[in-house]
Amino acid sequence: MSRSIEKNINNGVATLTLNRPETFNSFNREMALLLQEALKACENDSDIRAIVLVGNGKAFCAGQDLKEVTTPDLNPGFKKILEEHYNPIIKQIRTIEKPIIAAVNGVAAGAGANIALACDIVLASEKASFIQAFSKIGLIPDSGGTFFLPRIIGFQKASALMMLGDKVTAQEAEQLGMVYKVIASEEFMETVQTLATTVAQMPTKALGLTKRLMNASMTNDLSAQLAMESKLQIESAQSEDYQEGVNAFVEKRKPKFKGK
Repeated sequence: MSRSIEKNINNGVATLTLNRPETFNSFNREMALLLQEALKACENDSDIRAIVLVGNGKAFCAGQDLKEVTTPDLNPGFKKILEEHYNPIIKQIRTIEKPIIAAVNGVAAGAGANIALACDIVLASEKASFIQAFSKIGLIPDSGGTFFLPRIIGFQKASALMMLGDKVTAQEAEQLGMVYKVIASEEFMETVQTLATTVAQMPTKALGLTKRLMNASMTNDLSAQLAMESKLQIESAQSEDYQEGVNAFVEKRKPKFKGK
């Protein structure tokens, strides 16, 4: 039996594939825990310098597997689902100081949409869509949706999308700023891998510190953010990558960054 999370490593990029295509890659407990395990392994592997999340088949992720929560013998309960499944995944995505790219190849609904929005770069196939599907079944948005979506697209638009559960096409998502780029479906994975490989060859030490600053900007005031920028800029300037970048500039050659 194939695992519900597949991991492939190539050129410093770890591609983590949500692999329950028969359920549109909806999460059950096994898949949630395996994703956490895979993310932790990526964090601890210095050879991995960028991470891609993608879905197998037609969907990126349809959110929670409702069969699990409606089957008494399988249902972990919402407290366990949130505290042991989704919340740890969102925290990992934001605290792993490596670029994480969401490759949204199809529908991203509910928790699936919000996991994508928590990533550093979101790429969408032209066939992708995003749905805050929670209100359709009497639930509230979770997995960080009420935190990230209003900050990405604004309070009013986010409120409407969460309450009405409207489908947002890939093109609309790009216009709203939910995704970085929309890519033709036949070129999607090739383009994703090219971008991920490019990112993995960048000064990923600095990219990780940039991510730390982006997280802090959600709650810091200007003075605190400026102070944090000063501290982390000094740390960046002491890195091997900075020295390599400067040397390459002076020597008029392409830098070879190591993420150190």
